[in-house]
Amino acid sequence: MTNQYADAASVPESLRWLTLLSICVATFLMPMSLSAVNVALPAIASELEADAVLVSWVPTMNLLGAIALQLPSGRIADILGHKRIFIAGVLLYAISSLLVLMIDDIRPLLAIRLAQGISGAMIFGPAMAIVSKTFADSGRGTALGITSSSVYLGLTCGPLIGGWLTELWGWRAVFIAPLPLTVVTVAMVGGFVRESSRNAEERLDWVGSIIFALAASSLFIGISELPSATGMLLALGGGVMLVLFIYQQERSPWPLIRIRRMVANRVFFRSIQSSFLMYSANYPLQFMLSLYLQYIQALSPAEAGQLMLLQALVMVVVAPLAGRVSDRSDPRISATIGCILFGAGFVSLSLLDTDSSLLWVGATLLLMGLGFGLFSSPNNNAALSSVAPERLGIASAILNISRSLGNMLGMTVVVFLFNLLIGNAQIAPEQYPALMKALQIAFIICAGYAFVAAITSWSRGKIAR
Repeated sequence: MTNQYADAASVPESLRWLTLLSICVATFLMPMSLSAVNVALPAIASELEADAVLVSWVPTMNLLGAIALQLPSGRIADILGHKRIFIAGVLLYAISSLLVLMIDDIRPLLAIRLAQGISGAMIFGPAMAIVSKTFADSGRGTALGITSSSVYLGLTCGPLIGGWLTELWGWRAVFIAPLPLTVVTVAMVGGFVRESSRNAEERLDWVGSIIFALAASSLFIGISELPSATGMLLALGGGVMLVLFIYQQERSPWPLIRIRRMVANRVFFRSIQSSFLMYSANYPLQFMLSLYLQYIQALSPAEAGQLMLLQALVMVVVAPLAGRVSDRSDPRISATIGCILFGAGFVSLSLLDTDSSLLWVGATLLLMGLGFGLFSSPNNNAALSSVAPERLGIASAILNISRSLGNMLGMTVVVFLFNLLIGNAQIAPEQYPALMKALQIAFIICAGYAFVAAITSWSRGKIAR
């Protein structure tokens, strides 16, 4: 089985860092675009005359495309080459972005967002694999930490950039403005990333790919439609297809996931579990804090956004440092400490009330940024260090799926609590006690996710060097 890259030791040091820079441009661009589009949703709804349900599917379709195609794209990248699939993903993103100039209805925009979700699946899995292989002999944790920081930076800058572009040139500018960066990314990856010929010995499991895409789509749409009968049927059907997928993978000559081998790889499996739990806790945080700060504390959207930036800014700084530490010591130490600090932050948030100090909120966000920054890079480093080079693409895809599924679970639980305690009522002052109760329960549940993640993180055992 041929290696897809030149041996890491043979890559000049300057070329390694140029490779990392080219990957970071894309891993900044994608989350920046995602969060920027969310700011443009009111303008999109107004111009395209779309109702609230259709508008809510603009960000949802992106996540659906990423989840459904994550495993197949990761496996294809292992077979055809990570560089090829990465560039193809960037080009798909650029072409789909250009198409917004031709639409005057919300439905084609949903198709564009689905395509951009697929492009994200084609970019993020290969991106982590390329970085992991390029820095395989030294500095992998540091490089993965810098890659994570570019993601956090993109998420942080997205709302500011998106609001500015929408105000000056309209919502279509949010899609068009990043296109020069896609050209830069393709040029840099094409010039700096080393890759050899395709791996002709492997084959793609088309049957498994189709079953997984159907299962993921049914589960995702079904859960988003709960508690309706349609949602329950779709979720149940997705669960059945997921069982069928697991059964089929055990009998496929070219499986997308070697499930027994993945479970047997204790380091990788526990890293996946920890990632799923931590992202289940993290994803709803911005949503919940936004409601608390604007309704309970009466801050403006801009003031709330500035305060919530504290967590992301700390993560940008800490993630590379934690990755560097994980190169020199057992990654589970810093990752587990990060889980505990993150959980402690949620416990602190659960004690908030209508009279709590904003200084308390800010200090808690600094603690949570430190915790998540300590967790993310070492956890990724541990997971990718435990798999063979020829399986890095699919391993990266599984990591990304664990994050996406965690995001979905986290928001599903929060929405369920809001439906249970507040219902369809508008959030007015008379609803503030119910809102606070829902937030406090959600914060405690998220703390539970983080503390269980600390257990799975530590139980992965010491990583062999």
